[in-house]
Amino acid sequence: MQLPRWWELGDPCAWTRLGWGARKMNPATIGTFLLTVYTIFSKVHSDRDVYPSAGVLFVHVLERESFKGEFPPYPKLGEISNDPITFNTNLMGYPDRPGWLRYIQRTPYSDGVLYGSPTAENVGKPTVIEITAYNRRTFETARHNLIINIMSAEDFPLPYQAEFFIKNMNVEEMLASEVLGDFLGAVKNVWQPERLNAINITSALDRGGRVPLPINDMKEGVYVMVGADVPFSSCLREVENPQNQLRCSQEMEPVITCDKKFRTQFYIDWCKISLVDKTKQVSTYQEVIRGEGILPDGGEYKPPSDSLKSRDYYTDFLITLAVPSAVALVLFLILAYIMCCRREGVIQLVHHSAIQKSTKELRDMSKNREIAWPLSTLPVFHPVTGEIIPPLHSDNYESTNMPLMQTQQNLPHQTQIPQQQTTGKWNP
Repeated sequence: MQLPRWWELGDPCAWTRLGWGARKMNPATIGTFLLTVYTIFSKVHSDRDVYPSAGVLFVHVLERESFKGEFPPYPKLGEISNDPITFNTNLMGYPDRPGWLRYIQRTPYSDGVLYGSPTAENVGKPTVIEITAYNRRTFETARHNLIINIMSAEDFPLPYQAEFFIKNMNVEEMLASEVLGDFLGAVKNVWQPERLNAINITSALDRGGRVPLPINDMKEGVYVMVGADVPFSSCLREVENPQNQLRCSQEMEPVITCDKKFRTQFYIDWCKISLVDKTKQVSTYQEVIRGEGILPDGGEYKPPSDSLKSRDYYTDFLITLAVPSAVALVLFLILAYIMCCRREGVIQLVHHSAIQKSTKELRDMSKNREIAWPLSTLPVFHPVTGEIIPPLHSDNYESTNMPLMQTQQNLPHQTQIPQQQTTGKWNP
């Protein structure tokens, strides 16, 4: 009896070839079996819960290594697979992600990253994100669920916020925990706050920036917004000086004393820095005063009764058609009278017809007159043989095939061409 392949993989005795009754396994077989069981049951796993805070940057890395074991054929012990894997993320029941959540993956051989800044409106509402992994070599798929439970922050929002533009970084590079930690450390060294949080990270392409040329390792650039609980330091305020504002308007770098603390790793465009003081912002909320713009209560709606008087529209119909028709008929009669009864120029037409008839009679009479032929149509001599050539004109006077120039005969003061005799002598 031949058992199916899946049963052979699931039964430990199948690896030892000792039969179904024997239960003896060597250590290598036990390791292979445990690996197989782990990879099979890893496809059915519980959802993962995360607890970000509102107003604080949230970063979740989708590691390719955690999905490689879920695509058959399952790797054996010590085997490394490098299949291209891409991810698709969406809110459960919807085709896209929430507005505050973004996703980036450069190549199928790099990890994907979910990042964003949760808003206060989503506090207390679990957000379920469906993560679908695609193996681009075997076309297998695997699906995970990420449950985001947004918590409320005690000091949300932080009153002082600063946004930096870093020119030598891409968004996925800045989202790395080591790089982001180094940047926050540099900002803390300059700002000296008691509490400092990264609020949001945005790619320069999302702000209307251009895709950089693939030369000299150029980067897209990234905007990083941080918040603190103390006012801005004097170093950050230097960008607001009139001298630095003038240099920025002339596309020159401003002079910032603390720039050297960032320059070792981060190239900051100080002309694009934004400082926001939430304590000085005036609230634009206006309380709605009810009473003046509300219509008075008119009671219940009373539809019109069924006993309405009928109205005759026959007279209106006749007036609507009769008046335009009468006006059109009057205009037609006036136009017909002008065109038919008061025509001018009848005598001129008769006179023109008489002239045309007389002209035709004169042309017919001119064809019968005997006139001398033009000199250009008289017989001519052949320039070589000396023989007389008949005229080239036609008897039809209407023909226009008349020669432009010909040698004429018997004209006074005309030199005659001597004729050649048969004996080879010339006559004077």
